[in-house]
Amino acid sequence: MGLTSEDIFRLNVLLANKPLAIRIDESRMIVWGLSERGESKVPLHPEGRPEHCVRSVRELISGHILGSPGGYPVYLRRWTRMGQMRDESLEQLLMLGEPEAVVAAVCAPGLTDELARRAWWAMGDAENARHMLANPAIVAGKMGRVLARYLLEFLPFETETEKMTASVRLILQPGLIDAEDRLSLWKKSARKQAYLVGFLQALPDDLPQPVPARTDAEDHARHLRPLAQAGNPCAALLLRVRSSPGQTFLKTLATVLAKPPTQDLVQATFDLVRAYFSPLRPDGDPDLPLAALVQDAQDYARAGNSPEDVRACCDAAPGLAPEISAMRLLSGLGYGVLRPVLRDSTAIGSLMRRKLQPVIDPLLEQIDRLRGKQ
Repeated sequence: MGLTSEDIFRLNVLLANKPLAIRIDESRMIVWGLSERGESKVPLHPEGRPEHCVRSVRELISGHILGSPGGYPVYLRRWTRMGQMRDESLEQLLMLGEPEAVVAAVCAPGLTDELARRAWWAMGDAENARHMLANPAIVAGKMGRVLARYLLEFLPFETETEKMTASVRLILQPGLIDAEDRLSLWKKSARKQAYLVGFLQALPDDLPQPVPARTDAEDHARHLRPLAQAGNPCAALLLRVRSSPGQTFLKTLATVLAKPPTQDLVQATFDLVRAYFSPLRPDGDPDLPLAALVQDAQDYARAGNSPEDVRACCDAAPGLAPEISAMRLLSGLGYGVLRPVLRDSTAIGSLMRRKLQPVIDPLLEQIDRLRGKQ
């Protein structure tokens, strides 16, 4: 079995005390238990290969917790991967000493704040923190700020841009960090495009250090506000992009697109832009190449061919067709725009930016139009 009789006895004592969670430290050969009174540990004394000892420990624990001596059962692995684990089983998962079981628990919709505390003790890493902060119940609980603080402090050590973006987006959920930390993170974003994308995803209308509204914002507002109040989505979007938050969003967006570090970050940026301008494209993502989007946008804003809400905006404030066309184009951004340029390329950095330039430059022109620079 790989376990001494003393190890077996001490493990049974640990289990008899009904731990809330169990963690196995394979490098130091220690089994840790978490209880209401604190932590307890059982040092192991392997007889033979250490991996055999660890497997025996897991079999003993599983036999006690689940009545299955085979370790983390195959059917449970299948259920948790498919999201079929019942909420009442989550406590048991955290007592198995199995990393996969902990991951299954933190991904479960029914995870509570208390179970999140136990799971974090059992396996505290950035990926688990991100999973838990995707759960509104955890964000609203005591663990929300604990996990956000960890991700904030771990950000300098994160190496993958997509994970940086996800961490920033999750950290910026309401109530998790204070205004000082948020501003500090924003200042660091000047050197990290991935951070900026996280800000754009989380706070499109509340970015730090806002820039002024467009100089013509109030002039157009007199004509567009009644339409927006009546439910005209085009008017509401025109007002949004002219406002101070809208201009800050567009300025930040232009900064990201000017020097994106990876293709994945460009795709994430396209996704958030499409969501921002989605009222002009209620049919969703067309997955069109840029040339087709340009033609679609021109047709959309052309007099006599535009939808009723667009015609109402153009009648109320003449000269808006180019801006409406720009918003329509941006509302369709997707991988279809990147596909003809990058195809299966794995280029990054300056090489990727050169490949993307035929796509990015026209998009920056549309953004400048909305910023009143054209």
